[in-house]
Amino acid sequence: MIKRKQIAVIGLVVVLMGLLLSLDIKGLVKEEGQHSGEAATSASQATVVSLESVSNTAKQSITPDFSRQISELESQLKNAGESEKLKLQKQLAQKWDDLNQPAPAAFYFEQLAKASNQYSEWLKSGDLFTNAYQTTQDSLIQPGLVAKAIESYQKALELQPASLEAKTGLGVAYVNDSSNPMQGIQLLLGVVKEDPSNIKANMSLGLFSIKSGQFDKAVNRFKTVIAQQQIPDAWFYLATCYENLGEKSEAIAAFEKSKELAADPGFSAYIDKRIKELKN
Repeated sequence: MIKRKQIAVIGLVVVLMGLLLSLDIKGLVKEEGQHSGEAATSASQATVVSLESVSNTAKQSITPDFSRQISELESQLKNAGESEKLKLQKQLAQKWDDLNQPAPAAFYFEQLAKASNQYSEWLKSGDLFTNAYQTTQDSLIQPGLVAKAIESYQKALELQPASLEAKTGLGVAYVNDSSNPMQGIQLLLGVVKEDPSNIKANMSLGLFSIKSGQFDKAVNRFKTVIAQQQIPDAWFYLATCYENLGEKSEAIAAFEKSKELAADPGFSAYIDKRIKELKN
């Protein structure tokens, strides 16, 4: 099985490339007229995603042996009595999480949260749905995963209204929900007011600043993140900001740092191409 660290690096490359394209860096901002249509599309697609569909998809990404183990647990769950159901749901939730498959893991943690109504399990469910919608390449299921994340964080906040983790997760989800981006921005601004160095909130605010063409503001957000933790994608987006501000030497240095931290051949080749373009 591929080690978790290797999976994380592969995921990083996918997320960076996907977000770069979705942010439309060269065009800066999508046409305003797209928003209402996108919101309607999001609402109509929210029902597409299901535990069965994401489990079937995830099984294609794991070894046959692990797929067999999962299928056996699923079969047991279908025929389980109430006393055994919770135990099997926990096993499936943990198994999918261990295999770094956030979508099916999120659905099982959601089931556990519904049964216990505990803050920690609602937060875990929200975090996994967030991981799932941020890393999926399937645009059809992404709105449904975002909606699930929002629901989980809302449930967590009902139990702990002051939770910055749940507020941050909800804010990030709202930013990714085309019908509620500004609501998300306000939540995230509230988080950084209480916790100025919050990594997740600053990352999301930085990305939103890129999308709106406010590269100078984005620079400060990513610098705040980097001061707390050396995250490859933070350096990548910092480089993108410098590039769009015309600060080529700073952009090259930041791209080099992102390449060094990611240490992935495919990503390195992409960064080398970007640096070559900057030097020409």
